[in-house]
Amino acid sequence: MAFNPLNILLGFFSLDIGIDLGTANTLVNVRGKGIVINEPSWVAINKRTKEPIAIGAEAKEMVGRTPANVIAIRPLRDGVISDFEITQSMLEYFIGRAHQQSIVPVPRPRVVIGIPAGVTEVEKRAVYDAAMSAGAREVYLIEEPVAAALGAGLPIDKVQGSMVVDIGGGTSEVAILSMQGVVVSRSLRVAGDELDEDIILYIRNKYNLLIGQRMAEQAKMTIGSAYHLPEEKTFILRGRNLITGLPEALEVSSVELREGMSVSIQTIIDTIKDALDEAPPEILSDLMDNGICLAGGGSLLQGFDQRLTDELHIRSWVAEDPISCVARGAGIALENRDKWGSLFVGLERGSTRHT
Repeated sequence: MAFNPLNILLGFFSLDIGIDLGTANTLVNVRGKGIVINEPSWVAINKRTKEPIAIGAEAKEMVGRTPANVIAIRPLRDGVISDFEITQSMLEYFIGRAHQQSIVPVPRPRVVIGIPAGVTEVEKRAVYDAAMSAGAREVYLIEEPVAAALGAGLPIDKVQGSMVVDIGGGTSEVAILSMQGVVVSRSLRVAGDELDEDIILYIRNKYNLLIGQRMAEQAKMTIGSAYHLPEEKTFILRGRNLITGLPEALEVSSVELREGMSVSIQTIIDTIKDALDEAPPEILSDLMDNGICLAGGGSLLQGFDQRLTDELHIRSWVAEDPISCVARGAGIALENRDKWGSLFVGLERGSTRHT
């Protein structure tokens, strides 16, 4: 980006921002303030004009309830941008929201954005360009599992190995880190969204009941589990009976939901095993002492930490406030660029150094 004195001036009054641009939720961390935005990554647009009508929680409320001329969509799929212009509008909105209390008329912040570890150069460039178009004066990219480890407070600058599993909406990220570098990493496009789809399919096949994504997500968050519960629970699902075409309510148990999600949960666990299989023996020894840190909204699935501990024979624990780990880690990296600058991901044809 060419030298621009106005950008420098506006940048002086703008905030440093860490963003977890998630498939399901977007979180914004502002230096000195912490997490200021945690909203669903949904945008409602007018079909004819393509103009955003609502963004975030307000747009998610509209899902499945919009008139013919309005559509509510998620502009990210599997952790990457599927609709550039809508992602840009969403970022612009969140950057503006983060600056609501500041005196700057046009925000020009420095921004760090978390990206999945397995993305291509084209996908990286799309995130970078969307943030620049949304008004950032500098954009840095950091891999989500690295940011999650930083946000969770893992000692990733030490020689001793650390491991983080970040389960989001679109991707599950696994990384083993040591000395500010990634020793082994895996990125899997099976995560929270896939679990919701599993529930929808299971209920459809077993009971001929069609439920919506929001209903499936609500059931997962309320009674979903990866491990048997001390007391199994039930939940009322509401949807349409596919045989009669009429509305129907159905009570399902946590045992049934666990069965429905079992294949995807096992796929995530197998990916973690695969990463451990590639780790050097010395680091495995460190992990037996330190355990495996779980981050992201998916780590809150009941019993997931116990299931991992049982299957891997390594203590697994959920980070404090796991949903905000990536955004907090991105903020920490930006605040201490001298220390953590090596964690930023470069782009081909230049890098993230911009005025």
